Amino acid sequence: MRTPIRYVQRTVSSAARLFSSAFGYGTAATGAVRRPRTLKIVSVVLAVLVGLPAVGVTGLLLWDGGIDTDPRRELLHGVRIDLRTATTRLGPIEYDLYGAEGPVLLSVHAGLGGADQGRLFAGWLQQDGFRILSPSRPGYLGTPLESGRTNEEQADLLAALLDELGIDRVGVLAVSAGSPVGYTFAARHPDRIWGLISVGGVSKPQPAKPASSLRRTFLNAVGQKLALLTARLSFETIVAGTLDETSTFTEEQQAERTSYIMSTPRVWALFEAMFDTTFPYQERWAGTDNDAVQARRGDLPLGRIAAPALLIHGTQDGDVPFDHGEFAAARIPRAERHWMERDDHLGFWLSPAADRAQAAARAFLRRHAPDGRG
Repeated sequence: MRTPIRYVQRTVSSAARLFSSAFGYGTAATGAVRRPRTLKIVSVVLAVLVGLPAVGVTGLLLWDGGIDTDPRRELLHGVRIDLRTATTRLGPIEYDLYGAEGPVLLSVHAGLGGADQGRLFAGWLQQDGFRILSPSRPGYLGTPLESGRTNEEQADLLAALLDELGIDRVGVLAVSAGSPVGYTFAARHPDRIWGLISVGGVSKPQPAKPASSLRRTFLNAVGQKLALLTARLSFETIVAGTLDETSTFTEEQQAERTSYIMSTPRVWALFEAMFDTTFPYQERWAGTDNDAVQARRGDLPLGRIAAPALLIHGTQDGDVPFDHGEFAAARIPRAERHWMERDDHLGFWLSPAADRAQAAARAFLRRHAPDGRG
């Protein structure tokens, strides 16, 4: 007979898969599951609730989950946010702005994210002389969905934010599910952008089934707290479950990458911070659902992008398949590319090859920044 802890570990393994796929338009964002696991997720959650004493369930409901929602908090050692809201001509938008001088880099976050995730994903640049502008896209954290649903509306909202902050031009770092907005911004506002980097970016239409009500059942307060609780009991379960979704690794490759993440303190800390920037779910889900709607549209204006562009994609990306990178590279005029061989969706940050990929991105930004420096 399995213990409640074993049930919880299996539950959070499923939670890890949802967390990982949320960065793109994969399983979590669209409901188009690669394997029929939603029922399994819910059945495990129910098993946990049935197996735990009533007092344990009550305690879980009362527990706040330990989620830090302070708008001024440290995401990772040396990486802090100070969230503010700008009232633009197109609606309110929450943002963080790091740095006092230098070229501005606009960080467009992925699915199930927000300004905190955007800030974290651009943290590798904070010692390079850039200001980092990280907004919450509509439906995420403090930015209402009404501020812009479509890729076009969100791109225009970003331009309105630049107007409000008195920023003329920016470089754009767009990640995964945020890349369609980054691509659209570059095409619609060519005078506001001096360079574009897309990491693991969605570029093709993503047909999807309606979001499952069973998945909703899992992503409620109890499921969220179970995920957080088990992360504290066995974080390696979260790492391994995530790699199962973000990669097409063999078992041997997955074991090697799990070992690398767990045994490298700075990488382990970054992964933990990434995990934290997907909570609380309920403050990020409207935007994630909306991203799925936009993904079904496709038809991104890739051919109209005139700004210098660098596309970075792992050849073993299991969340946003590698052919999305190839698709964009074939359509964006003069696009440069940096393919991460035998790497996954999060390899740009968590791989042994991350330093090389980031060096390529840094060199690109320095080459195209308005004042020629970084």
